Amino acid sequence: MKFVFKDLPPIDLTVLNDIAKEAGAGILTVYNQSPENMGVTFKADLSPLTVADSLSHDIIFKQLTALTPHIPIISEEGKDIPYDTRKSWEYFWCVDPLDGTKEFIKHNGEFTVNIALIHKNVPVLGIIYIPVTGNLYYGGANIGSWKQTSNGVTTQLHADVNSTSWIAAGSRSHAAPEETAVLSGYPVKETIIAGSSLKFCLIAEGKAHIYYRHGPTMEWDTAAGQAIATFSGAQMTMPNGEPFLYNKPSLLNSGFICKVR
Repeated sequence: MKFVFKDLPPIDLTVLNDIAKEAGAGILTVYNQSPENMGVTFKADLSPLTVADSLSHDIIFKQLTALTPHIPIISEEGKDIPYDTRKSWEYFWCVDPLDGTKEFIKHNGEFTVNIALIHKNVPVLGIIYIPVTGNLYYGGANIGSWKQTSNGVTTQLHADVNSTSWIAAGSRSHAAPEETAVLSGYPVKETIIAGSSLKFCLIAEGKAHIYYRHGPTMEWDTAAGQAIATFSGAQMTMPNGEPFLYNKPSLLNSGFICKVR
């Protein structure tokens, strides 16, 4: 399948998905080692970093540059790019080489590889790969959203927009008391907990209906998930209903709400 979007050469989705899978395979080479060999360090903001984060970044950066040399890349583990440089970008890749490093360290399998294409501040293509299960999610403008299982079975995803009894997707490592107050305004009957960008995937495949995040995230945490959820039929906005946009002067996000309507 080709992803065709205005003013861009066609992008081969098979190649793009294979990049995510290759990065995931690299992550697993570290994940399957003993904990003391994960090379855990901490960034200035005290968020954890492992050898796997850097390994995945190197794979994705090299492969994306070869696939689309005309499109710049922002990656969590890449160098900081000043806003004056990137503010004129019409397109860019927004990458989280290992989303859910805390879950990776806990060894619970709930971590992902996230790759998104941004056009004029909006995600138009997103890929989320789950290394432990081998499941791949992708979605984009003009193609809808899809899930490919580890044995190659591919099905189109549709958010459950008609349900009157909602399931909320909650964060495993970043829950906040404010979320309970916001969710009380919706017909939520149950909450399921998941790490990393898996919460967006749950909404896209109809297993959850709302995901509210009060605390801050970075653009690479949400871009791929927003694309997949949006092109399955859900929507994502700021809590006040304004559009949730990218390539901001600061790459730090405020809160957001992703829901089926």
